[in-house]
Amino acid sequence: MKTILVVDDDEHIRHLVKGLLTKEGYIVLAAGNGAEALEILTKELCDLAIVDIMMPVMDGYRLTSEIRKSYDIPIILLTAKSQIEDKEKGYESGTDDYLIKPFERKELIFRVNALLRRYGKTSEANVNLGSLYINKKSYEVKITNKTFVLPLKEFELLTFLATHPNQVFSRGHLIEKIWGLDFEGDERTVDVHVKRLRERFTNVAEDFAIKTIRGVGYSLEVL
Repeated sequence: MKTILVVDDDEHIRHLVKGLLTKEGYIVLAAGNGAEALEILTKELCDLAIVDIMMPVMDGYRLTSEIRKSYDIPIILLTAKSQIEDKEKGYESGTDDYLIKPFERKELIFRVNALLRRYGKTSEANVNLGSLYINKKSYEVKITNKTFVLPLKEFELLTFLATHPNQVFSRGHLIEKIWGLDFEGDERTVDVHVKRLRERFTNVAEDFAIKTIRGVGYSLEVL
């Protein structure tokens, strides 16, 4: 079951959108401003965000940019603004779609469903690869009968690699996916996190390993 984050300072809109999406079978989390939304995202794995532009504390453009730094989820900007300049700013901040209020209820559902299909999100929140089991909701990693609770970036890196087994990713690609385009550190950050993951799983993981592909990057290989 997919989880959608609705961010709007208008309680009526939050209630309306939550009701529509709940009827469609989605789990819906709601936030009244950008700061609350970012706090939720550190604790809950969301599959899509619906973000209002005109909000106090942090407007929708900035929130969209902040989400893009750390999370690879589709975003719909929900707004009363209809000028082309506003749409341009929205897309530049990283939104995937743009819906003008007042909106048709069916149109919102159509757009949500289309974006989730486009992003290829699965209905399950977990990754199961041999002895490796990743619970995206609880942020727990289980290998055989041993449970690990990882720091967020280590968890996201492992999850990304495990979701694409036997595929090789450059350090730059991993930086973009896990830390975001605005990350100001260098690619050695990836090396450090891979080293930590390997140390955690030494003598525990027998049927998978994070391999270094010389001159290219890393791959989680099934043994």
